[in-house]
Amino acid sequence: MSETKTILIIEDNTDVRENLEEILQLSGFKVHTAENGKIGVAKAQDVIPDLIICDIMMPELDGYGVLRIVGSQPKTADIPFIFLTAKTEREDFRKGMGLGADDYITKPFDDVELLDTIDVRLKKSARIKKSFDNTESGLQKFIDEAKAQKEFEKLSENRELRKYNKKDPVYEAGHYPKWMYFVTKGRIKCFQINDFGKELITHIYSEGDFFGYLPLLMNEKYQDSAVALDDCELRLIPPDDFTMLLFNNREFSAKFIKMLAGQAEEIEKNLLDLAYSSVRKRVAKALIKFHQSNKSNNMYILRDDIASLAGTAKETVIRTLSDFKSEGLISIEDNRIAILHLEKLENMPQ
Repeated sequence: MSETKTILIIEDNTDVRENLEEILQLSGFKVHTAENGKIGVAKAQDVIPDLIICDIMMPELDGYGVLRIVGSQPKTADIPFIFLTAKTEREDFRKGMGLGADDYITKPFDDVELLDTIDVRLKKSARIKKSFDNTESGLQKFIDEAKAQKEFEKLSENRELRKYNKKDPVYEAGHYPKWMYFVTKGRIKCFQINDFGKELITHIYSEGDFFGYLPLLMNEKYQDSAVALDDCELRLIPPDDFTMLLFNNREFSAKFIKMLAGQAEEIEKNLLDLAYSSVRKRVAKALIKFHQSNKSNNMYILRDDIASLAGTAKETVIRTLSDFKSEGLISIEDNRIAILHLEKLENMPQ
């Protein structure tokens, strides 16, 4: 039995709103309504519907404003958005599509046309979410799905798969970016060097992760460096492909916003850990991070890398690992570390 889909209707005209609600409920949808744009934005964040139908001309906040807001929020950015309008002028369509609207329904609308449009948008959204599964084949399917014009298809033909040996540099701080990267195999560490020459790891990327996109967006030099932690394979995505997807494909933009939000949250947590957590807590979190990225419980990790991620000295890491071993939290054999009690490491006191 298929899951009941939820639709949010944002419409200031009571008759139109109630008519839409009745049609959709009779068609098996769960329906929420809002009588203006401000209420609609709040409900979208609260309900997280599968699809939004929104009038353009409304008091308080018009449909364009609603689309801008829900499209910029990680929780709602990938929700299919259909404008409902009595206007049919070309400029209205162009403006809405430029902001990322998925479709239009003009008033007065035909019931069959309404339901067909909703069905098409829900199916497309489900197909794209399913196709992009953080694997290389998922990436290819997603990009293929996103191709909307011949020029984009030509740009996408030259994506390169490049192999890196362990410790090979991917890019260096101070250089301008040439690619956005997608990890198909192995792990990459990104790090910065302070004025005293000490390395601090900022991120570890593994299979299914994108990285190197912020400098492309900002047209700035890299602030960090990237090095292969293992033998790696990276898919090099040209900047034109990246910007075409970002500014012309709503689904990709939504996923990208979520990546940015997740990255910002991770950076904030790391800064708080460095400022307030004990050395034991920071080393424990570093081990967990390597464990998550390694996809194996038997890890060969340089003590320097643990120190760089934990923000402490190598000698301190060695002493802390020895303590963890004596406490039965980890095992160490031939310089390889295995986590024996993940939950205890996760719950390490501050």
